[in-house]
Amino acid sequence: MQEPEFSIGIEEEYLLVDLDSMALAQAPEGLMEACAAELEKQVSPEFLQCQIEIGTKVCADINDARDDLKRLRSTVARCAKVHNLAPIAASCHPFGDWKHQHHTNKDRYNDLQDALGGVVRRMLICGMHVHVGLNDDALRADLMGQMAYFLPHLLAMSTSSPFWQGQDTGLASYRISVFDNLPRTGLPPTFDNWEEYERSVRILVDLGLIEDSSKIWWDLRPSHSFPTLETRIMDVQPRLEDTLTLAAINQCLLRMLWRLRVRNQRWRRYDPFLIGENRWRAQRYGVSDGLIDFGRGEIVPMAELTDELIELCEQDAGILRCLRELEHSRDIVAKGNGTTRQRAVVADAKAAGKDADGQMQAVVSHLVEAFHDGL
Repeated sequence: MQEPEFSIGIEEEYLLVDLDSMALAQAPEGLMEACAAELEKQVSPEFLQCQIEIGTKVCADINDARDDLKRLRSTVARCAKVHNLAPIAASCHPFGDWKHQHHTNKDRYNDLQDALGGVVRRMLICGMHVHVGLNDDALRADLMGQMAYFLPHLLAMSTSSPFWQGQDTGLASYRISVFDNLPRTGLPPTFDNWEEYERSVRILVDLGLIEDSSKIWWDLRPSHSFPTLETRIMDVQPRLEDTLTLAAINQCLLRMLWRLRVRNQRWRRYDPFLIGENRWRAQRYGVSDGLIDFGRGEIVPMAELTDELIELCEQDAGILRCLRELEHSRDIVAKGNGTTRQRAVVADAKAAGKDADGQMQAVVSHLVEAFHDGL
């Protein structure tokens, strides 16, 4: 079997904040025009007017992705500053109120508003999506069922949304709670082959419920537009290098699963009910607690799971030239991720005597600074 290219593409959604108040701000028309003049189709508005979305080109490896993502983040930040705004890459604004936001007046988003009603109004959330290029549909269907096992690991490392409307939710990723209110979300179902997947999608299309598979928002899905598997479970990352690490893990895991396949081996597929328990643990605790190892029948700390993941994918990372990024996952677990750092900012602000509003503003200020790390 010919080896796929395992090319990667990264999509990120950002929130725009006012640099004086740190509150959410709508994207001015001039900002979008300035970004589009430089980035063309790599930038677009999102559902809410306080959001902006970017997407890298198809990248051969993680170094190409780093260069393109740096350019995209830098351009958005520079254009936003002209309007006294700044982008933040966190999945929830710490004190923003969804009731005060307005959706973008475009046919696509108007249709979403009509189809989903009040549920979609709460979508004041941002995620990151990683596409990995594969070379045929049968392979995409086969690897999707196996890759699902690792989705909670990716969510745990990525969590960046502990706060909602000024309150600590007790969750590491509150974004997941909001997103799960939409239909056709959550873990992907188990399909035995590509034809079974297509038949299931076709039922909804033929009924006129969706126009195509792009309206299926599972945590992992075959992309409708590209020959990729698209991982969608992750919170967006405040720091550039953490984004690249998660992208590299996605790339390495899929190559590892492909490597097993050509040896007539495979990763065991577990029932979504069991994987869902790990998904909840990742949503609740992030990297601060462990996940269930179903083979061992015990809860294993994230540090140990990360070491195992690196060992599992080390060969693939060497071939894909992303070993440094893969090993950075140890730092995310040991030193903390976006959720860990935001809560630390609140603790420091509280110790400094700031009130609740000041604590939340301090978190946003931290997120503005984090966006520029590595640029």
